[in-house]
Amino acid sequence: MADMRTPLNRVRGLGSAKEGTGHFWRIRLSAIALVPLALFMVGWVLSLRGAGYAEVRASLSQPLVALAAAAFIVASLDHMRLGMQIIIEDYVHGEGSKLALLILNTFFSFAVGIASLFALLKLAFGG
Repeated sequence: MADMRTPLNRVRGLGSAKEGTGHFWRIRLSAIALVPLALFMVGWVLSLRGAGYAEVRASLSQPLVALAAAAFIVASLDHMRLGMQIIIEDYVHGEGSKLALLILNTFFSFAVGIASLFALLKLAFGG
């Protein structure tokens, strides 16, 4: 099989990381999953317009609503992380800065996800 790398990348040892297609499909599939989830969440929030804390908690205690909210949180944070990864890889040129930002991107997404899911579970199961 022919080597498709440029001469400069052959010298540097750089080339395909064999992850491009998987990354492409993950970001597309998460976008597709977010369409119905976002529509559900917008409809749910609009249905609670003017509701108090007790009504919101009662609504979140329904399994369908809690699972949809959790799926929305996970899918949107994964989609955000993947999108920011592309931006960082394309526009940050220093290798040290790029690595630090990629790590921070992952940690930020993880921290927001944990906090969001904790808040959701606390509301759904009464706390």
